[in-house]
Amino acid sequence: MTIPLFRPHIREETIEAAGEVLRSGWLGMGPQTVAFEKAFAEYVDAPFCVGLNSCTAAMHLALHTLDLPPGSEVITTALTFVSTNHVILYERCKPVFADIQPETGNLDVDSVADRISEHTRAIMLVHYGGYPCDLDDFYAISRDTGIPLIEDCSHACGATYRGKKIGGCGDLQAFSFQAVKNLPMGDGGALVVRSEDLEDRLKRLRWLGISSDTYQRSNRQKYRWKYEVPEVGYKYHMNDIEAAMGLVQLRYLDEDNNARRRIADFYRRELAGVPGLQFLQHEEDRASSHHLFCVLAERRDALIDKLQSESIQAGVHYYRNDRYPMYEEQDLPNTEHFCRRALSLPMYVTLKEEQLLHIVNTIRRGW
Repeated sequence: MTIPLFRPHIREETIEAAGEVLRSGWLGMGPQTVAFEKAFAEYVDAPFCVGLNSCTAAMHLALHTLDLPPGSEVITTALTFVSTNHVILYERCKPVFADIQPETGNLDVDSVADRISEHTRAIMLVHYGGYPCDLDDFYAISRDTGIPLIEDCSHACGATYRGKKIGGCGDLQAFSFQAVKNLPMGDGGALVVRSEDLEDRLKRLRWLGISSDTYQRSNRQKYRWKYEVPEVGYKYHMNDIEAAMGLVQLRYLDEDNNARRRIADFYRRELAGVPGLQFLQHEEDRASSHHLFCVLAERRDALIDKLQSESIQAGVHYYRNDRYPMYEEQDLPNTEHFCRRALSLPMYVTLKEEQLLHIVNTIRRGW
Protein backbone atom coordinates (compact mmCIF):
# COMPACT_ATOMS: atom_id res chain seq x y z
CA MET A 1 0.00 0.00 0.00
CA THR A 2 1.31 3.44 -0.91
CA ILE A 3 2.23 5.71 1.98
CA PRO A 4 0.70 9.07 0.99
CA LEU A 5 2.30 12.43 1.59
CA PHE A 6 -0.79 13.69 3.47
CA ARG A 7 -3.86 12.02 4.95
CA PRO A 8 -6.53 13.91 6.92
CA HIS A 9 -7.54 12.53 10.31
CA ILE A 10 -11.33 12.83 10.49
CA ARG A 11 -12.87 11.46 13.66
CA GLU A 12 -16.27 9.79 13.89
CA GLU A 13 -17.63 12.63 16.03
CA THR A 14 -16.60 15.05 13.28
CA ILE A 15 -18.62 13.02 10.77
CA GLU A 16 -21.57 13.00 13.18
CA ALA A 17 -21.34 16.79 13.61
CA ALA A 18 -21.45 17.26 9.84
CA GLY A 19 -24.40 14.88 9.68
CA GLU A 20 -26.33 16.91 12.25
CA VAL A 21 -25.96 19.99 10.05
CA LEU A 22 -27.10 18.04 7.00
CA ARG A 23 -30.18 16.89 8.91
CA SER A 24 -30.90 20.36 10.26
CA GLY A 25 -31.96 21.87 6.94
CA TRP A 26 -29.56 24.83 7.30
CA LEU A 27 -26.37 24.05 5.38
CA GLY A 28 -25.05 27.51 4.53
CA MET A 29 -23.44 30.12 6.74
CA GLY A 30 -25.31 30.16 10.03
CA PRO A 31 -25.08 29.29 13.75
CA GLN A 32 -22.22 26.78 13.37
CA THR A 33 -20.14 29.37 11.52
CA VAL A 34 -20.76 31.91 14.28
CA ALA A 35 -19.77 29.34 16.92
CA PHE A 36 -16.62 28.36 15.04
CA GLU A 37 -15.53 31.97 14.62
CA LYS A 38 -15.85 32.51 18.37
CA ALA A 39 -14.02 29.27 19.24
CA PHE A 40 -11.14 29.87 16.83
CA ALA A 41 -10.68 33.47 17.98
CA GLU A 42 -10.47 32.22 21.56
CA TYR A 43 -8.00 29.49 20.55
CA VAL A 44 -5.52 31.91 18.99
CA ASP A 45 -6.30 34.65 21.57
CA ALA A 46 -7.61 37.19 19.06
CA PRO A 47 -10.64 39.49 19.36
CA PHE A 48 -12.26 38.63 16.02
CA CYS A 49 -12.30 35.82 13.48
CA VAL A 50 -14.13 35.91 10.13
CA GLY A 51 -14.92 32.48 8.65
CA LEU A 52 -14.27 32.14 4.91
CA ASN A 53 -14.21 29.49 2.23
CA SER A 54 -10.39 29.36 1.85
CA CYS A 55 -7.13 30.86 2.99
CA THR A 56 -6.86 32.36 -0.49
CA ALA A 57 -10.06 34.31 0.21
CA ALA A 58 -8.66 35.36 3.58
CA MET A 59 -5.43 36.70 2.06
CA HIS A 60 -7.33 38.41 -0.73
CA LEU A 61 -9.67 40.19 1.67
CA ALA A 62 -6.77 41.13 3.95
CA LEU A 63 -5.05 42.84 1.03
CA HIS A 64 -8.32 44.25 -0.35
CA THR A 65 -9.16 46.00 2.92
CA LEU A 66 -5.88 47.94 2.75
CA ASP A 67 -7.42 49.81 -0.22
CA LEU A 68 -4.11 50.01 -2.08
CA PRO A 69 -3.86 51.96 -5.33
CA PRO A 70 -3.14 49.89 -8.47
CA GLY A 71 0.57 49.35 -9.02
CA SER A 72 1.41 49.30 -5.31
CA GLU A 73 4.33 47.04 -4.44
CA VAL A 74 3.81 44.13 -2.05
CA ILE A 75 6.95 42.40 -0.77
CA THR A 76 6.47 38.64 -0.68
CA THR A 77 8.15 35.25 -0.98
CA ALA A 78 8.56 33.08 -4.08
CA LEU A 79 8.63 29.95 -1.88
CA THR A 80 4.91 29.41 -1.42
CA PHE A 81 1.75 28.08 -3.00
CA VAL A 82 0.79 30.42 -5.83
CA SER A 83 -2.38 31.64 -4.10
CA THR A 84 -0.25 33.79 -1.78
CA ASN A 85 0.95 35.80 -4.73
CA HIS A 86 -2.07 35.51 -7.01
CA VAL A 87 -4.07 37.62 -4.55
CA ILE A 88 -1.57 40.44 -5.10
CA LEU A 89 -2.39 40.30 -8.80
CA TYR A 90 -6.13 40.21 -8.01
CA GLU A 91 -5.69 43.67 -6.46
CA ARG A 92 -3.67 44.89 -9.47
CA CYS A 93 -0.59 45.29 -7.29
CA LYS A 94 3.01 44.30 -8.05
CA PRO A 95 4.68 41.39 -6.21
CA VAL A 96 8.27 42.14 -5.22
CA PHE A 97 10.05 38.93 -4.23
CA ALA A 98 12.48 38.96 -1.32
CA ASP A 99 14.88 36.09 -0.58
CA ILE A 100 14.50 33.48 2.15
CA GLN A 101 16.58 32.15 5.01
CA PRO A 102 18.19 29.04 3.53
CA GLU A 103 18.02 27.28 6.90
CA THR A 104 14.23 27.70 7.44
CA GLY A 105 12.51 28.55 4.16
CA ASN A 106 11.01 31.68 5.74
CA LEU A 107 11.46 35.20 4.41
CA ASP A 108 14.74 36.84 5.36
CA VAL A 109 14.20 40.09 7.29
CA ASP A 110 17.25 41.83 5.79
CA SER A 111 16.21 40.91 2.25
CA VAL A 112 12.73 42.32 2.89
CA ALA A 113 14.21 45.53 4.28
CA ASP A 114 16.39 45.87 1.16
CA ARG A 115 13.30 45.63 -1.09
CA ILE A 116 11.35 48.42 0.59
CA SER A 117 10.83 51.39 -1.72
CA GLU A 118 8.61 54.46 -1.86
CA HIS A 119 6.05 52.29 -3.64
CA THR A 120 5.91 49.51 -1.00
CA ARG A 121 2.44 49.31 0.53
CA ALA A 122 2.37 45.87 2.20
CA ILE A 123 4.48 42.88 3.22
CA MET A 124 3.16 39.32 2.85
CA LEU A 125 4.99 36.63 4.81
CA VAL A 126 4.48 32.86 4.96
CA HIS A 127 5.22 30.62 7.95
CA TYR A 128 6.84 27.95 5.78
CA GLY A 129 5.89 24.40 6.74
CA GLY A 130 4.33 25.72 9.95
CA TYR A 131 7.56 27.17 11.40
CA PRO A 132 6.98 30.78 12.52
CA CYS A 133 8.90 33.63 10.90
CA ASP A 134 10.97 36.14 12.89
CA LEU A 135 7.85 38.05 13.88
CA ASP A 136 9.46 40.52 16.27
CA ASP A 137 11.76 41.74 13.51
CA PHE A 138 8.99 41.90 10.90
CA TYR A 139 6.63 43.82 13.16
CA ALA A 140 9.45 46.20 14.03
CA ILE A 141 9.82 46.94 10.31
CA SER A 142 6.05 47.40 10.06
CA ARG A 143 5.99 49.84 12.99
CA ASP A 144 9.01 51.79 11.77
CA THR A 145 7.77 52.16 8.19
CA GLY A 146 3.99 52.08 8.63
CA ILE A 147 3.81 49.26 6.08
CA PRO A 148 1.06 46.73 6.96
CA LEU A 149 2.02 43.09 7.45
CA ILE A 150 -0.15 40.17 6.32
CA GLU A 151 0.65 36.70 7.65
CA ASP A 152 -0.12 33.64 5.52
CA CYS A 153 -0.68 31.11 8.31
CA SER A 154 -1.99 28.34 6.06
CA HIS A 155 0.67 25.93 7.40
CA ALA A 156 0.88 27.32 10.93
CA CYS A 157 -2.40 26.48 12.63
CA GLY A 158 -1.49 25.81 16.26
CA ALA A 159 2.14 26.93 15.95
CA THR A 160 3.53 29.22 18.65
CA TYR A 161 5.98 32.12 18.71
CA ARG A 162 7.49 33.06 22.07
CA GLY A 163 4.65 31.45 23.97
CA LYS A 164 1.78 32.88 21.91
CA LYS A 165 -0.27 31.10 19.29
CA ILE A 166 0.25 32.28 15.72
CA GLY A 167 -2.68 34.62 15.18
CA GLY A 168 -2.40 36.03 18.69
CA CYS A 169 -0.61 39.21 17.67
CA GLY A 170 -0.51 41.57 14.69
CA ASP A 171 -3.40 42.71 12.55
CA LEU A 172 -4.09 40.34 9.63
CA GLN A 173 -3.56 36.58 9.87
CA ALA A 174 -4.99 34.21 7.25
CA PHE A 175 -5.58 30.53 8.05
CA SER A 176 -6.40 27.46 5.96
CA PHE A 177 -8.66 24.55 6.90
CA GLN A 178 -8.26 22.75 3.57
CA ALA A 179 -8.56 18.96 3.53
CA VAL A 180 -4.95 18.08 4.43
CA LYS A 181 -4.13 21.00 6.70
CA ASN A 182 -3.59 20.63 10.45
CA LEU A 183 -7.22 21.61 11.12
CA PRO A 184 -8.95 19.74 8.28
CA MET A 185 -12.53 20.79 7.54
CA GLY A 186 -12.76 19.66 3.92
CA ASP A 187 -12.09 23.25 2.94
CA GLY A 188 -12.39 26.67 4.46
CA GLY A 189 -10.32 29.49 5.87
CA ALA A 190 -10.41 32.38 8.30
CA LEU A 191 -9.02 35.86 8.74
CA VAL A 192 -8.11 36.92 12.28
CA VAL A 193 -8.30 40.67 12.97
CA ARG A 194 -8.28 43.09 15.91
CA SER A 195 -10.65 45.83 14.82
CA GLU A 196 -14.43 45.57 15.18
CA ASP A 197 -14.94 47.95 12.28
CA LEU A 198 -12.71 45.77 10.10
CA GLU A 199 -14.57 42.66 11.22
CA ASP A 200 -17.86 44.28 10.19
CA ARG A 201 -16.48 45.21 6.78
CA LEU A 202 -15.02 41.74 6.22
CA LYS A 203 -18.36 40.12 7.02
CA ARG A 204 -19.95 42.27 4.31
CA LEU A 205 -17.16 41.62 1.82
CA ARG A 206 -17.37 37.83 2.23
CA TRP A 207 -21.07 38.02 1.29
CA LEU A 208 -20.91 40.14 -1.87
CA GLY A 209 -20.83 43.41 0.09
CA ILE A 210 -24.35 42.85 1.45
CA SER A 211 -25.11 44.58 4.75
CA SER A 212 -26.63 41.47 6.40
CA ASP A 213 -26.38 37.82 5.43
CA THR A 214 -29.28 35.40 5.00
CA TYR A 215 -28.89 33.88 8.47
CA GLN A 216 -28.99 37.32 10.11
CA ARG A 217 -32.10 38.26 8.15
CA SER A 218 -33.80 34.95 8.93
CA ASN A 219 -32.90 34.97 12.61
CA ARG A 220 -35.48 37.61 13.52
CA GLN A 221 -39.19 37.56 14.33
CA LYS A 222 -39.92 38.85 10.86
CA TYR A 223 -37.85 37.97 7.80
CA ARG A 224 -36.23 41.03 6.28
CA TRP A 225 -35.86 40.68 2.54
CA LYS A 226 -34.40 44.12 1.93
CA TYR A 227 -30.71 44.86 2.49
CA GLU A 228 -28.08 47.38 1.54
CA VAL A 229 -25.00 46.75 -0.62
CA PRO A 230 -22.55 49.54 0.29
CA GLU A 231 -19.62 48.08 -1.71
CA VAL A 232 -18.75 45.31 -4.13
CA GLY A 233 -17.81 42.10 -2.32
CA TYR A 234 -17.17 38.43 -3.01
CA LYS A 235 -18.80 35.07 -2.35
CA TYR A 236 -16.18 33.97 0.15
CA HIS A 237 -18.22 32.81 3.15
CA MET A 238 -17.78 29.64 5.21
CA ASN A 239 -20.68 27.19 5.49
CA ASP A 240 -22.06 25.37 8.52
CA ILE A 241 -20.97 21.90 7.37
CA GLU A 242 -17.33 23.02 7.41
CA ALA A 243 -17.80 24.96 10.64
CA ALA A 244 -19.38 22.02 12.47
CA MET A 245 -16.45 19.82 11.44
CA GLY A 246 -14.04 22.53 12.54
CA LEU A 247 -15.58 22.87 15.99
CA VAL A 248 -14.84 19.20 16.67
CA GLN A 249 -11.42 19.15 14.99
CA LEU A 250 -10.34 22.26 16.92
CA ARG A 251 -10.72 20.39 20.22
CA TYR A 252 -8.01 17.96 19.06
CA LEU A 253 -5.69 20.39 17.25
CA ASP A 254 -3.01 20.59 19.95
CA GLU A 255 -3.13 16.81 20.44
CA ASP A 256 -2.74 16.26 16.70
CA ASN A 257 0.09 18.77 16.45
CA ASN A 258 1.89 16.96 19.28
CA ALA A 259 1.59 13.76 17.26
CA ARG A 260 3.12 15.59 14.29
CA ARG A 261 5.96 16.80 16.52
CA ARG A 262 6.71 13.22 17.59
CA ILE A 263 6.86 12.15 13.95
CA ALA A 264 9.21 15.05 13.16
CA ASP A 265 11.40 14.08 16.13
CA PHE A 266 11.48 10.48 14.84
CA TYR A 267 12.62 11.63 11.40
CA ARG A 268 15.33 13.84 12.88
CA ARG A 269 16.60 11.11 15.18
CA GLU A 270 16.53 8.26 12.68
CA LEU A 271 17.87 10.21 9.67
CA ALA A 272 20.62 12.10 11.52
CA GLY A 273 23.92 11.76 9.71
CA VAL A 274 22.51 10.40 6.44
CA PRO A 275 24.88 11.64 3.70
CA GLY A 276 23.35 14.23 1.36
CA LEU A 277 20.46 15.07 3.72
CA GLN A 278 20.05 18.30 5.68
CA PHE A 279 17.36 19.28 8.20
CA LEU A 280 15.84 22.74 8.48
CA GLN A 281 16.87 24.65 11.60
CA HIS A 282 14.44 25.45 14.42
CA GLU A 283 14.91 27.92 17.28
CA GLU A 284 13.84 27.20 20.86
CA ASP A 285 11.63 30.31 21.12
CA ARG A 286 8.99 28.98 18.72
CA ALA A 287 7.17 25.73 17.96
CA SER A 288 6.28 24.57 14.48
CA SER A 289 2.90 23.07 13.71
CA HIS A 290 4.80 20.59 11.50
CA HIS A 291 2.38 20.79 8.62
CA LEU A 292 5.34 19.82 6.45
CA PHE A 293 8.47 17.87 7.24
CA CYS A 294 10.87 19.29 4.71
CA VAL A 295 14.48 18.19 4.23
CA LEU A 296 17.10 19.46 1.80
CA ALA A 297 18.51 16.61 -0.27
CA GLU A 298 21.37 16.44 -2.72
CA ARG A 299 20.13 14.79 -5.93
CA ARG A 300 16.60 15.46 -4.68
CA ASP A 301 14.82 14.08 -7.74
CA ALA A 302 16.73 10.80 -7.46
CA LEU A 303 15.57 10.48 -3.86
CA ILE A 304 11.96 11.12 -4.92
CA ASP A 305 12.30 8.33 -7.52
CA LYS A 306 13.76 6.01 -4.87
CA LEU A 307 10.90 6.69 -2.46
CA GLN A 308 8.28 6.22 -5.17
CA SER A 309 9.83 2.86 -6.11
CA GLU A 310 9.09 1.82 -2.52
CA SER A 311 5.48 3.12 -2.65
CA ILE A 312 6.28 6.22 -0.61
CA GLN A 313 4.96 9.57 -1.81
CA ALA A 314 7.12 12.66 -1.47
CA GLY A 315 6.43 16.28 -2.34
CA VAL A 316 8.23 19.45 -3.37
CA HIS A 317 7.13 22.67 -1.67
CA TYR A 318 7.50 24.75 -3.84
CA TYR A 319 8.48 25.72 -7.37
CA ARG A 320 9.72 29.30 -7.45
CA ASN A 321 6.65 31.47 -8.03
CA ASP A 322 8.66 34.16 -9.80
CA ARG A 323 9.29 31.71 -12.64
CA TYR A 324 5.64 31.42 -13.55
CA PRO A 325 4.74 33.57 -16.55
CA MET A 326 2.52 36.07 -14.69
CA TYR A 327 5.39 37.12 -12.43
CA GLU A 328 8.74 38.85 -12.90
CA GLU A 329 11.76 36.66 -12.16
CA GLN A 330 14.21 38.08 -9.64
CA ASP A 331 17.66 37.25 -8.27
CA LEU A 332 16.98 34.97 -5.29
CA PRO A 333 20.03 32.79 -4.65
CA ASN A 334 18.84 31.31 -1.34
CA THR A 335 15.42 30.53 -2.79
CA GLU A 336 17.05 28.87 -5.80
CA HIS A 337 19.32 26.72 -3.60
CA PHE A 338 16.36 25.72 -1.43
CA CYS A 339 14.00 24.92 -4.29
CA ARG A 340 16.52 22.64 -5.98
CA ARG A 341 16.84 20.52 -2.84
CA ALA A 342 13.55 20.74 -0.91
CA LEU A 343 11.68 17.50 -0.37
CA SER A 344 8.67 16.92 1.89
CA LEU A 345 8.35 13.53 3.56
CA PRO A 346 5.00 11.99 4.57
CA MET A 347 3.52 13.87 7.54
CA TYR A 348 0.12 13.11 9.01
CA VAL A 349 -1.27 12.16 12.39
CA THR A 350 -2.08 8.51 11.65
CA LEU A 351 1.33 7.47 10.28
CA LYS A 352 2.14 4.08 11.79
CA GLU A 353 5.49 3.05 13.25
CA GLU A 354 6.06 0.42 10.57
CA GLN A 355 5.39 3.01 7.87
CA LEU A 356 7.86 5.44 9.44
CA LEU A 357 10.48 2.69 9.66
CA HIS A 358 9.93 1.83 6.00
CA ILE A 359 10.44 5.49 5.05
CA VAL A 360 13.65 6.01 7.03
CA ASN A 361 15.12 2.63 6.05
CA THR A 362 14.50 3.41 2.38
CA ILE A 363 16.36 6.74 2.74
CA ARG A 364 19.21 5.18 4.73
CA ARG A 365 19.92 2.76 1.90
CA GLY A 366 20.83 5.72 -0.31
CA TRP A 367 19.66 7.03 -3.67
